[in-house]
Amino acid sequence: MWREGIGVSATDVTRAEAEESSVPESQPVGSRFRLPAWSVRRAGTVLAPALIFLGIRELGLLVLTWMAARNNHSVSEALRSWDGQWFLAIAGGGYEGVPDGLVDAYGQRSAETPLAFFPGYPMVVRWFAAIDGQGGIGLVTSALTVTIVSGVVCSYGLARLGRHIRGGSHRTGLILVALFAASPMSVVLAMAYSEAMFCALAAWALVGVLEKRWLLAGVCCALAGLVRSTGAALVLAVGLAALLVVIRDPRSWRAWLGGALAPAGLLGYLAWVGVRTGEWNGWFALQERGWGTGFDGGAATLRFSLDALADARSVLEVVTVWLIVAALVLLVVMIVRKVEWPLIAYSAAVLAMDLASNGLMNSKARLMVPAFTLLIPVALALAKRRVSTFVVALCALAVLSSWFGAYALTSWGYAI
Repeated sequence: MWREGIGVSATDVTRAEAEESSVPESQPVGSRFRLPAWSVRRAGTVLAPALIFLGIRELGLLVLTWMAARNNHSVSEALRSWDGQWFLAIAGGGYEGVPDGLVDAYGQRSAETPLAFFPGYPMVVRWFAAIDGQGGIGLVTSALTVTIVSGVVCSYGLARLGRHIRGGSHRTGLILVALFAASPMSVVLAMAYSEAMFCALAAWALVGVLEKRWLLAGVCCALAGLVRSTGAALVLAVGLAALLVVIRDPRSWRAWLGGALAPAGLLGYLAWVGVRTGEWNGWFALQERGWGTGFDGGAATLRFSLDALADARSVLEVVTVWLIVAALVLLVVMIVRKVEWPLIAYSAAVLAMDLASNGLMNSKARLMVPAFTLLIPVALALAKRRVSTFVVALCALAVLSSWFGAYALTSWGYAI
């Protein structure tokens, strides 16, 4: 008898089992119970997503440190700049305790201005900072820790997502993690910004959709809606997927519950802001008044793109335009390759929210970071190449994105 084509007979197996059982009881325990040879490999497999993410982000921090020194900037200040100041202020004193020195894009400030920033991230930062009950570890340290931990949690969600997609594999998942960690504006995944936390919740919500784990999808989606307005894109994907299941099987209470939970966080916060401001569209009005952000169908983005390409005012603006083009191409590739439709819906919604609105054009690249599902076609393509090929490609991308992120914080003089 032969097992799986390996030349071991039943007699040999029986003899081996007999020899193993004949080991004297007096023999040292360590010689009879050895650590399996594959345990190190198993540990590497378990830790791989975290190690890949942390390794690439460490490279980004090293490049940022170098460029900050060359440009006379503080790394610590860079990592908590711009929106980070708002999140830290809200974490420290709540919406009522934000210092008057923090103003909107027009240099103005009202009592409602801080409400433009969602509460999920600063709330967790505040809880973590006070974890020891004696003053905590400091808001900045807490914020950066929450960001990095969120990135690691996201990496495991992406690794799992890469195994579930059509044509995916374990290798695809790890490559997807590397692509996310090395995305062009991935520097925010190490800053006091809310992108990392949102991406972690979004990744696991989408895992819940693909695995038909509706409670996981609904809860993660609801929490994501408390972190960023991009939660609307996630609500669309999770809600539609749950609705289709309910239509096919009305008795699926988990799909009912998951679909009902999905918009709870986002709608709850928007309603609360509406009550606080006395306007039914309070949050949107704050965005319009303070940052000039509103839906215009993409007219402002088109004008910005044409102007940036025409006179090439800066590296950041030109690269941003080409990143927009690349994102749109990847969305088309996702459709052609028939990637699971909830992932396409989520990608399209994130892009629509970003590109079809006016406001700060310099933030377009950063606002595409949550559209990590656009990286799936690239991950699938690289997974089919030789190990040396995709390793070299990912290393090159990591170096370029590290430089671009450091440039945005140390050389570019405006908000990202």
